[in-house]
Amino acid sequence: MKALFLLAGLPLLLSSLHASAAQNAHPAQVDAKRLINANLEPGNWMSHGRTYDEQRYSPLNGVNDKNVSQLGVAWTTRLDIDSGTEATPLVVDGVMYTTGAFSIVYAMNAATGELLWKYDPKVPPANLSQGCCGPVNRGVAVWNGKVYVGSFDGRLIALDAVTGQEVWSVDTILDRSKSYSITGAPRIVKGKVLIGNGGAEFGVRGYVTAYDAESGKEAWRFYTVPGDPKLPPENPAMAMALKTWTGDSWVKWGGGGTAWDSMAYDPELDLLYIGTGNGSPWNYQFRSEGKGDNLFVSSILALRPDTGEYVWHYQVTPQDRWDYTATQHMILADIKVNGQVRKVLMQAPKNGFFYVLDRTNGKLISAKNYVPVNWASEIDLKTGRPVLTGAADYSKEPKVVQPSFLGGHNWHPMSYNPNTGYVYIPAQHTLAELKAAKEPVFFPNKSVVNFGLDVPDLPEDPKILKQIRDAWTGELIAWDPVKQAPAWKQQYISAGNGGTLSTGGNLVFQGTADGRVVAYSADKGEILWEHRANSGVMAGPITYTVGNDQYVAFSVGWGGILPLLTGPLTNKGKVQPESRIIAFKLGAKGELPPPRQAPVFPNVDLELTATPEQLVQARGMFNGLCAGCHGLNAISGGVVPDLRYLTKDKHAAFPAFVSGALIYRGMPNFSDILKREDMELIRQYLIKRTHDLQADLKATAAH
Repeated sequence: MKALFLLAGLPLLLSSLHASAAQNAHPAQVDAKRLINANLEPGNWMSHGRTYDEQRYSPLNGVNDKNVSQLGVAWTTRLDIDSGTEATPLVVDGVMYTTGAFSIVYAMNAATGELLWKYDPKVPPANLSQGCCGPVNRGVAVWNGKVYVGSFDGRLIALDAVTGQEVWSVDTILDRSKSYSITGAPRIVKGKVLIGNGGAEFGVRGYVTAYDAESGKEAWRFYTVPGDPKLPPENPAMAMALKTWTGDSWVKWGGGGTAWDSMAYDPELDLLYIGTGNGSPWNYQFRSEGKGDNLFVSSILALRPDTGEYVWHYQVTPQDRWDYTATQHMILADIKVNGQVRKVLMQAPKNGFFYVLDRTNGKLISAKNYVPVNWASEIDLKTGRPVLTGAADYSKEPKVVQPSFLGGHNWHPMSYNPNTGYVYIPAQHTLAELKAAKEPVFFPNKSVVNFGLDVPDLPEDPKILKQIRDAWTGELIAWDPVKQAPAWKQQYISAGNGGTLSTGGNLVFQGTADGRVVAYSADKGEILWEHRANSGVMAGPITYTVGNDQYVAFSVGWGGILPLLTGPLTNKGKVQPESRIIAFKLGAKGELPPPRQAPVFPNVDLELTATPEQLVQARGMFNGLCAGCHGLNAISGGVVPDLRYLTKDKHAAFPAFVSGALIYRGMPNFSDILKREDMELIRQYLIKRTHDLQADLKATAAH
């Protein structure tokens, strides 16, 4: 019994010994040896997924299924901007490094939350509208005394880990006429900083770039889709990909395939794995004349990290036309399949299927849908291709697609527990109607998306809206990748719940869209602990030690595409944006302040003069140009102002607002595509929606 007790406490003991030895070390002295052997330092969280295999599993067991109910707030630190908080913090030798909105970097004492330094890259406000999902950032990388961050406006920046002073900065964007961005966390492999870009919705060509970690000099760049077919392909991989595209119209539309988030690395195989995004435009007919698979959109790529050389690929959604990205979290593990231990890569991309691939060669081992889908009936195990049903082919008529463009699983990280063998997926049930545009009209405005689809729609009738809302739910799924089946599930009222962490204490931690942080038993899914978080939680939590104490930390802050675009469908208005880090430990007695309150309806009398026909036109303009930030049908998720609450003075200034007067706050200038009478029609639509809101509030109060 004594021997078992000592073995169970080994992760915490190792962590304490390492922490003592490293107290006088220079901050963030992380190298290849430490990252490859991260499991020998369970008290640290030195890279995005804790280990290169991105399992997000910690062997720490000081907090476990027997005592987790004793967790209390150890400390909390507010971040500067109340917006989407998506970063996974890193902890190295007692110092936490993380980011908030606008790519602001923070270094904190990991035991107390005391701010050590802060770095603001000062993203130009004009760039804030040139990304799909708000100015979010998923974290930093550390290496050799430096901290690395990608800024929303496309810079890769190296900071001194002691002072936060800038060491070097490089521009990752080749064409500044396009709306490229960075929201993902850098990764560092063999002394190279790896970063991809976002922007497929705005018409860009995807690529991933490696930079020397010491100097910032570019080492290599790998494009994920072909360029102009009139020019020679950059390498044999692009020559191969070019054969899967038709025509050349994608050049104007960008092609897409952006590598905006997921990466993993296998040091033994020396393979870097990268997930790529959707095609641009979404409409496959406009992009490639409805022909070819369009490599390498919606694909998993294996590259050599020294050179960027292509090794293999697997395309999860050939001919992607639904925004079914493969940028979702990838996990590497060795698992037993049919009696044989296989080196696998696992992913649950947007398209609703869970994939298990042989990571040595990219061959499909198995695939099964983890949420309801209607676009494909199965993944053919012989060809590795989806068997399309035609039910989601919107090329000739509108079709309801399931999952929606927000996916059965989005960027929110999964985790894998080698003790249970389960992958913990922050899944969601979503659907949406898509309709192809009649003509391939392209808008060159940098703040306008070009999908090749009609403007997205959502009914205004509250009763119908409630029916749709009830179909948009979330799930935590403990998925058995060998059986390709769920072991257990937990249901949530909303989509967009946070990433997961699993531990050696038989625990799974997750934050929720409705403002809670929760611990479940990893084997059975029993709720063992929860605590309010004041705001929606999207990021993946971490656990670490300082001294003899184990902490569990959450990045908190509601935002991103779900509340921006689909405010009526997510979190049901229960939380407001409030960005902070909350760290918990056993026996702590700290308190969170009360949460922020929703805005109060203004007592204003606004005259509606537009005709019903004009309001239909205005609704289309609003949903096409404004809903990406202010919500479909002007129902905001609370991250940016809800325009139904505009006061009379703001209505008077409305033409100036949409003509660039608020560009310093991220509001784009639409005067190049909107006439003055169009602006007035949109304002009239907002008055109508204010009247609708007033009626809804009165009806609710009457009940």
